[in-house]
This record gives sequence, C-alpha cells and structure tokens, in this order.
Amino acid sequence: MTEQELNKMTGEIIGIAIEVHRELGPGLLEKVYQRCLRIALEEAGYRVEMELPLPVMFRGQTIAEDGYRIDLLVCDTVIIEIKSVSALTPLFENNSEHI
Repeated sequence: MTEQELNKMTGEIIGIAIEVHRELGPGLLEKVYQRCLRIALEEAGYRVEMELPLPVMFRGQTIAEDGYRIDLLVCDTVIIEIKSVSALTPLFENNSEHI
C-alpha cells in the first residue's frame, strides 16, 4: 500500500468515525462506539477485525501473549483504539513530549 493510499484510507476511516459519533452522540461506553464503528466501516466496504490480542515484546522477548487488545484492525493495516472520556487531559494532546 502506498502512502497516498494509506492517507486516503485513514481519511475515510476518520470521516466514518466522526459520522458514527455524530449519530450516537457523546456519553456512551467504548464498546458501543466500537461495535457501531465496526458496522459502519464494514458497510463502507472495509474488512474489520475486533479485539485482537497483541503480544507485548521487550528486548526481543514476548512478555505477555495477550498483553494488549486491539479494539479494531482495519484491512490488516490500521489499528483503531476507541476512547470514551468525559474530558480530555494533556495525555490526549498531539504532543511529542508525551510519547
């Protein structure tokens, strides 16, 4: 997949996520947004997998086989982590200091 194709796909995914949020509104549990986003993405023609285990690796060794769960994986390429919060903290800011 080229960078241009990836940018197009992620732009479409973001647009679909915004549509889902507008339709549902705020205040629901993450699982509700996750399931609705999966439906909307599949309706748009994307292949979506949910709740995939992702091992945690440290210095080349597997520390935990299921140390993390991917909320949604789109077309084996884009990982989506769903968050539902009542207020944003500095952790959510797009700032390299937090990485």
